[in-house]
Amino acid sequence: MSLVKAKKHLGQHFLTDKNIAARIVNALVHTSQYKQVLEVGPGMGILSDFLLERTELETHLIDIDAESCAFLQQKYPQLGTRLIHGDFLQLDLGTIFPGKFAVIGNFPYNISSQILFKILDNRDRVVEMVGMFQKEVAERCASKPGTKEYGILSVLIQAYYHIEYLFTVKPGTFNPPPKVNSGVIRLSRNEVHTLPCDEKLFWRTVKAGFNQRRKTLRNALSAVLPKDKMDNHPFFEKRAEQLSVDDFITLTQHLTQLNQ
Repeated sequence: MSLVKAKKHLGQHFLTDKNIAARIVNALVHTSQYKQVLEVGPGMGILSDFLLERTELETHLIDIDAESCAFLQQKYPQLGTRLIHGDFLQLDLGTIFPGKFAVIGNFPYNISSQILFKILDNRDRVVEMVGMFQKEVAERCASKPGTKEYGILSVLIQAYYHIEYLFTVKPGTFNPPPKVNSGVIRLSRNEVHTLPCDEKLFWRTVKAGFNQRRKTLRNALSAVLPKDKMDNHPFFEKRAEQLSVDDFITLTQHLTQLNQ
């Protein structure tokens, strides 16, 4: 089998270090809650080799790259229809996974935020996610209030998942090497089924607050609630990065009252 050529427009950087691949796969720890796992962007299958050794899991692979899919089809003929040639971002996950499942991958850096939003959209199905991202994105997801990394993804992910920053990966372990370090994180679904507030308004409030993060929330949220309806609640004088997930929930409940 000839090797797959990494394609720049797909953001492909193939991991070459088997020890790191094993560490990533071994980071799937909540397998009592699911039996299926989807690997996104398997490339030449360095993670897949270790996934397929985990006989308690039914492994599915999806890759947008036709060359990768042809390579993987030869390498793992036993997968059959569990090898999907397609775009993860367009995939209707409910048709493939009727129950709960996990997502794993060395994700293309150019679509990492979209991948995380896709997981958030499927939060009632995705119990666990172990993924490698650009280190900056991984740190942003795990960052705490009051830091400059803390942002939209930090709040939305931490509202529904426990997040752990597991380890950093150097560029030299990839072919071709990326220009930046990478970071591996694990998301584990928390106990929150639905937030105790209007969830659509919560998402709007978080996004509006951070889209103008230098402004106080009184100014940043004027598209969510007209300023003349705002009262003297102390949160309106703060900036988005100063509010925790619970604070944003409280603020959303307050906005709902003010809007009535």
